[in-house]
Amino acid sequence: MKKKFLAFDLGAESGRAIVGSFSNKKINIEELHRFLNVPVKVSGSLHWDTLYLFREMKQGLISFRQKYGPGALESIGVDTWGVDYALIDKKGLMLGNPYHYRDKRTDGIMEEVFKRIRREQIFKNTGIQFMQLNTIYQLFSAKLNYPHLFDVTDKLLFTADLFNYFFSGAKVAEFTLSTTSQLYNPVEKNWSKVIFEKLGIPLNIMPEIVPPATTIGNLLPEICEETGISEGVSVVVPACHDTGCAVASVPAEKNTNWAFLSSGTWSLLGMEIDSPIINDKCLEYNFTNEGGVNNTFRFLHNIIGLWLLQECKRTWEKAGEKLTYPRITQLARNSKPLVSLINPDDERFLKPQNMPSEIAGFCRETGQRVPKTKGEIVRCVLESLALKYREVIEQLQILTGKQVEVLHIIGGGINNKLLCQFTANAAKIPVIAGPAEATATGNIIMQAIGKGLISSIEEGREFVRNSFELAAYKPKDTTLWDEAYEKFKKIKKSSSS
Repeated sequence: MKKKFLAFDLGAESGRAIVGSFSNKKINIEELHRFLNVPVKVSGSLHWDTLYLFREMKQGLISFRQKYGPGALESIGVDTWGVDYALIDKKGLMLGNPYHYRDKRTDGIMEEVFKRIRREQIFKNTGIQFMQLNTIYQLFSAKLNYPHLFDVTDKLLFTADLFNYFFSGAKVAEFTLSTTSQLYNPVEKNWSKVIFEKLGIPLNIMPEIVPPATTIGNLLPEICEETGISEGVSVVVPACHDTGCAVASVPAEKNTNWAFLSSGTWSLLGMEIDSPIINDKCLEYNFTNEGGVNNTFRFLHNIIGLWLLQECKRTWEKAGEKLTYPRITQLARNSKPLVSLINPDDERFLKPQNMPSEIAGFCRETGQRVPKTKGEIVRCVLESLALKYREVIEQLQILTGKQVEVLHIIGGGINNKLLCQFTANAAKIPVIAGPAEATATGNIIMQAIGKGLISSIEEGREFVRNSFELAAYKPKDTTLWDEAYEKFKKIKKSSSS
């Protein structure tokens, strides 16, 4: 039987165990196990339910063994979101349950950090976009509130690194995940000593950094015994940051100027570059240099993405309505175009109590018609995202000096065909959408590279082109969208003044 690879892909709402195999220059993937990822609020703080997630991952191994037998597994790979972490003590145990990046403990912390090290110095040392949820601010909050923690800490492990440790016993930090922390210096290719010194955080808690596609060990005997999987299964770090995995699966042709948009709870829009871009313009536009695969960097901007839609749906369902994304998208399709717009990155949308009310409030305060129906609100969200994407693409072209010829949209957001078409219209460039399972696909490709089954990332991307149906969108109604873009820029300016 052909050897198979198992990807554990954990996102903000759910986790999956996905099996991958290769034949005839194609990649075959199959979802084996799915589970919810619901944060837990306790004593006023928001945490990930880490041990529950690990139990479900072990259930994924059991499901694999039940379907394919104990000896069919070549390796496993874990990818998750970035920035969040656990502290491990000298006995190898977690010091508390990891916090969720939306927890309030980082409120006001950025300003406290900037009192100790200037914003410009942080950017010069890391090249990473400033976001309140970054590890640097979480870690400094921990230092201010629980300084004794560092006396008993052996290592800090980011979320995927933590699960890799649970599976293999290896305490390492994978490169793509490490860069999102705003603690890594991409020029020195190591943790930024100056940041740790200025903030008074011990540098020795940071683990060794390893590149994507590294085998860090095998499944521990106790894991094999519990799940019935044969011993000798490799634990490979794919690109442990989910966007790193997703970009690895972009079905781009070689020698084309392409940009990617990883569309999900967050929208991450950028380009793959050979070395980081760190300058004043990059700081002004708030771009970030996250680690990529194959010795690259993902030069991108983080945008609040389908979170806007998810929160609207959650609010409406809380009121007792049962809704689906296709249903609310159809309502948007039937609504009048380009009437009301928001700035998706406005801070009011980050942790709202009621997203539809916040959207209405933004429109009211900027002198626009207030969207009232579900269709009007959803259309406002989708059109605003598309116009934000255009703005970021224009900034990307200025910063890289390259003209974007095609935009590849990957991830679950490709299922929203209306948003894909709006994006082509607004950006005035062709859009290619697919694959939807980009993160898991990239995870499996990187495992296969690590085990020598695939020779290069280019070969992996060729397999993706051979394996998935891709949808193409051409720009339409560009004059109308040009007018809307001018309106969008004015609204953004008035809302920030």
